[in-house]
Amino acid sequence: MGRRIFNLILVLLLVAVAAFFAAPWFAFRALRADARDGDVQGLAELVDYNSVRGSLKAQIADTPPPAAPAPSLWTDPLGAIRHAMEPLRPPPPAVDTYVSAQGLHDLTRGYAPGEGPPEAPPPEGFLDQAKAAIDARWPRTQFWDPNRMRFAVKHPKEEGQETVFTFQRKDWFEWKLVDIKLPSKTKAQAEAEKGS
Repeated sequence: MGRRIFNLILVLLLVAVAAFFAAPWFAFRALRADARDGDVQGLAELVDYNSVRGSLKAQIADTPPPAAPAPSLWTDPLGAIRHAMEPLRPPPPAVDTYVSAQGLHDLTRGYAPGEGPPEAPPPEGFLDQAKAAIDARWPRTQFWDPNRMRFAVKHPKEEGQETVFTFQRKDWFEWKLVDIKLPSKTKAQAEAEKGS
């Protein structure tokens, strides 16, 4: 009887250790699935939005270019009237496109927000689902310690472009996304910005 209890405790301990080490992978997988499905509540449990927004603001030029002065009623009366009738809504901040469900889904697949192609529907049978899971592009572990883990997701088409997701442990088995490091700009993007 004592041997059985010892074996049971040993198995439970091994399962707990395996779950502890696999928890960040499950958090990343849940993030990708919730973003794909547009599950805002699920994303709220997995993402520390304040921290992620702060990390993205440092990387994205979120300030709009300086606006031209408003047309004068004396020099351009029609332009002044048209300007007065325009809505005074500011454009949405660029960070919001990154932390939206669609933006996070594109980022977890290696694309910039709005650039990812639609995802194919999941296969029907169990064997087909298992084959798709094996063939899927998995993120690379860039760093691991008991409280922090970084995953690097490569861009499917551009060599050397990686988006890095940093998860932080909040509880024994609970991990939250706290930082996203965007890939450096490609040569084409840098040339397009210089031209504009």
